[in-house]
Amino acid sequence: MSWLPLSFGFPAVLWGLLALPVIWWLLRLTPPKPQAEIFPPLKILARVFKKEETPHQSPWWLTLLRLLMAGLVVLALAEPVFNPREKLPTGGAALALVVDNGWASAPDWKRRVATAERLIADAGASGQPVVLAFTAEKPNAEIGPFDAQAALDRLRAAEPRPVPTDRGPVYARVATVLATLPGTSIAILDDGLAGAGDEQAFSTLLGQNPANVLWASPERLDAKGLTSAENEMDGFALTAIRAPGDPAPGAVTAGAFDDKGRRIADATLAFAPGETVASGTMTVPFELRNDFASIALDGQGQAGAVRVLDDSSKRRRVGLLSQSDADDSQPLLAPLYYIRRALEPFADLSEPTSSDLAEAIPQMLEQKPAMIVMADVGTIPPQAREKLLTWLKEGGTLVRFAGSRLAAAGNDEELLPVRLRLGERSLGGALSWTAPQPVSDFPNAGPFADLSPPNEVTVSKQVLAEPTPDLAASTWANLADGTPLVTGARRGKGTLVLFHIAPQATWSNLPISGSFVEMLRRIVQLSRNQGTATTGIEGKPASLAPYRMISADGRIVPPTPDARPLLAGAGALPVTLENPPGLYGSEEGVLAHNLLKTDSTLSPLVRPQLSAPVTEIRYAFDESRDLKGSLVAAALALMALDTLAVLWMGGTFSRRGARRGRTAGTAAAVLLCLGALMAQPDLAHADDAKPGDVEAVEAISKTRVAYVLTGESAVDAISRAGIAGLTKFLIEKTALEPGEPAGVDIAKDELAFYPLIYWPIDPAAAMPSEAAIARVDAYMKQGGTVLFDTRDQFANGIGADAASPATERLRDILSSLNVPPLEPVPADHVLTKAFFILPEFPGRFNGSPLWVEASLEASNAEGRPVRTGDGVTPIMITANDFAGAWAIDENDDPMLPTVPSDPMQRVYALRAGVNIMMYMLTGNYKSDQVHVPVLLERLGQ
Repeated sequence: MSWLPLSFGFPAVLWGLLALPVIWWLLRLTPPKPQAEIFPPLKILARVFKKEETPHQSPWWLTLLRLLMAGLVVLALAEPVFNPREKLPTGGAALALVVDNGWASAPDWKRRVATAERLIADAGASGQPVVLAFTAEKPNAEIGPFDAQAALDRLRAAEPRPVPTDRGPVYARVATVLATLPGTSIAILDDGLAGAGDEQAFSTLLGQNPANVLWASPERLDAKGLTSAENEMDGFALTAIRAPGDPAPGAVTAGAFDDKGRRIADATLAFAPGETVASGTMTVPFELRNDFASIALDGQGQAGAVRVLDDSSKRRRVGLLSQSDADDSQPLLAPLYYIRRALEPFADLSEPTSSDLAEAIPQMLEQKPAMIVMADVGTIPPQAREKLLTWLKEGGTLVRFAGSRLAAAGNDEELLPVRLRLGERSLGGALSWTAPQPVSDFPNAGPFADLSPPNEVTVSKQVLAEPTPDLAASTWANLADGTPLVTGARRGKGTLVLFHIAPQATWSNLPISGSFVEMLRRIVQLSRNQGTATTGIEGKPASLAPYRMISADGRIVPPTPDARPLLAGAGALPVTLENPPGLYGSEEGVLAHNLLKTDSTLSPLVRPQLSAPVTEIRYAFDESRDLKGSLVAAALALMALDTLAVLWMGGTFSRRGARRGRTAGTAAAVLLCLGALMAQPDLAHADDAKPGDVEAVEAISKTRVAYVLTGESAVDAISRAGIAGLTKFLIEKTALEPGEPAGVDIAKDELAFYPLIYWPIDPAAAMPSEAAIARVDAYMKQGGTVLFDTRDQFANGIGADAASPATERLRDILSSLNVPPLEPVPADHVLTKAFFILPEFPGRFNGSPLWVEASLEASNAEGRPVRTGDGVTPIMITANDFAGAWAIDENDDPMLPTVPSDPMQRVYALRAGVNIMMYMLTGNYKSDQVHVPVLLERLGQ
């Protein structure tokens, strides 16, 4: 019967089923049912002399019920297991387990961990040491060998990383360890993706003559990645990739998100049959595209499907101005023709309707452009000049091109980066001794530093700058003779740029070269944040701190402790544990560092040819199920039915009083039988003590105030010190002597022991699981009270329109709780007079109200001077940081100052804590006190 998915831990116990016929014979007879007779004595005596009655046969259904109950007990003692898993062949001297934990392993990481746990459990059962290594960890990570329990602990602590795997160095380290453990079994749990140097890596690892090889690979390679997201003229152009080998067509949806994580646009990318690349365009308005912070593929759950966007992905609005009217018959001679052609691919262009600068410049500034380009504009009218200068100093970028008008206009020191000589300089003309000048190498301090100089470009006419000591610092591009081609300078927060040539191809062939397009693109990128995110000092790469990271499962998260600054401008940087994918910089400007590059591909891993025997295993959870508990529960249910049947047959339900003693005896017999059936020969189970009994007795021996362990050491330390300070104050001022503060894990610890739980909300702490929140909800329903403290009174405070991160986290937690209607503590609430008379409830901060459950009788003030019911509110919320005000150090001195610094505010905060504790422990006793005179008056009547 190998097809039956059932096994037994102690199959010898099944011989007990042979006793069922004996049990049937013992159970088939029952004594006759006693009958009650109404006294006359003679009638009873007359019936005594009737013929002797034989025992009455037990009903068939009761016998069957008891046989089934006995059979279930025998089966339970045999410890049956449904769908038992097959033990994997982990023979040999040790087990070497190498696990891919790169970005591609994130979607099914739990399944991989479950598979590895089975391997380690089998190795531990055989007493084998375990070598455990991950291919996306630091090179110096410990790999063992470990015992089975230590290996399980390290496995459960591991997590997928948002970086590619690096099998070569890891496999080499494992091979070094295996050289000292000959005949080891090797288990490889890969992510299905090929990496650089895989052939050499597998050759190194598997060249140690393993006893056998276990290999687990994904059944299907479903990973899809996003390789590019370019902001183009008509929308965001997206490119997605998938692994080859899938002949069927497919589609994936991409979503665009703003910096707050809100989805604001969608697009569908379709894969043609057999194709590995899909393209699509997210067609949305220009203004909406500039709000994109990240783009992600739906349903992937891994870092390769997410791209973060920086300022280079945001299109700028650029205004174009010229004093020359367009000539449709000769467009190549128009001042703005080449500028327009160069900027169209990466900027949104706008031009005024009027050629009069006095009207055109204000009209252009109303559109709030990031950059304005002036092609041969001479003198600017005064009224427009002031507005243009204000826009420039507030952060705008003004780019000017020379020409005959500018050369004759004279110097305007505020709207020109350098002083100019009057007139033009001609090179290579019939009356000139000089030849047209080529462009030299770009200076290191300018934005064109990493561009190659255009060798084919020459300049035949230019406007010259006056030689000054700071001319070199303002020069972004030079001609071969050292004269400036492009100069730039700062004006307030803005940038001012001058091309010393005309925008047409008459003075130079630069406007018709590819370098012209790239130079304008660089200036457009500077027009937003002036290059603070990527430009270093004196041409050196800028060191950008981690700002927002992409996690392995594709979420945008704060930087991890392992993340290090990124050297922007140092060439193409790989994605590593020190530089994971994400945004680097600050709020003033960021640089996107994405996992997949434009030319990235997803190649499936090809398994090498091996001489050692290979066993293929699959990623799966342990689906075996122990049936012992279910069988015991079924036996208990049948025993309860049997007890009810015996009581019914004995007439207990019709004559309960007469049979009370018999019922007690029957129940005792049933319990005795249950104990006998469930008894096992293992004497270790004779002790009825359970884990946690000692802690439970200790928890209820004294009243203790609890606080939630958030996982943030600083927050938890303040919470414990705060509860300790409140406890000391309670002992000094009241008859209550609470025990030591109790830190509780809401996901594991029993909460019913504590009348009050203080919960400091910290956005950096992990979001509680649904099960943990459900336990808190049950605690509140059973009479407990949770005091939520967001500690953000001076950030936003509860109820603010723009909530702080702590308040947002509190809202997420409360959305899963059954929260009653809330209101600030009214002036006549019991909390205001439970011990001290308090008009408000300050903490380390003051100003936030203390929110409690709203009174249902709040509107009925007449005859009810205290506005509460008899119950105690299950929830309190504040932003005043109670624990921060209560916290004391080992010398009983306050740990944190109050804001504002007022000694009495700390006293009021401690009094507020006393009132809250008295309210928790005594209920609304003062609410009843107000009715005492009325009750006494009625009793007197």
